[in-house]
Amino acid sequence: MAITIEKLVELLNGDLSWEYTAMVQYVQHSGVMKGAKYGDIIKEIKIHAQEELQHALILVDQIGYLGGVPTAKVYEAAVSGDNKEMLRQDLAGEEDAIRRYKERIGQAEELKELALAQKLREILSMEQEHAMDLKNALGE
Repeated sequence: MAITIEKLVELLNGDLSWEYTAMVQYVQHSGVMKGAKYGDIIKEIKIHAQEELQHALILVDQIGYLGGVPTAKVYEAAVSGDNKEMLRQDLAGEEDAIRRYKERIGQAEELKELALAQKLREILSMEQEHAMDLKNALGE
């Protein structure tokens, strides 16, 4: 089934909700994670939180450009008291984002929305960097 602009806007709004959630989750995790050996990744996830806000702002602009209304919906963030579990939760979110953005790039290209596809590639690149940071912190 071919993608429509309306369906793409709906999917991008879902992505926007996940960006809000990732931002909240990273902020919360940065305040809960403890221990000297986690100092570097705590600094890194604070940066990730800021980058997720940048992604949200890009999506807001693109949704508006396509004639949609950006959502304010935030999904429930994953929480834990265990450092490794928090990192696994963050990694799962990044892996999901990578999957979704690969899909979204193809959909944007199908509609010849090439500028949108380029913006999504930039977001995808950052999400992949986040996943690498988290895998390194987990020793994977």
